[in-house]
Amino acid sequence: MSLRWRKSSKSVSDGACVEVANHLGAVRDSKNPEVVLGISPGRLKAFVEALKSR
Repeated sequence: MSLRWRKSSKSVSDGACVEVANHLGAVRDSKNPEVVLGISPGRLKAFVEALKSR
């Protein structure tokens, strides 16, 4: 499966951001795209919701 990556619309102009793959199970740093972190969709959702609540 080919992953399509997307950046947040809140990304900073210097490119420092986190990207999420189309299947929501992979996350990577845009400055180091060779390293991909696998995470369950439920845990990723919980993480994002925790960030939003701050």
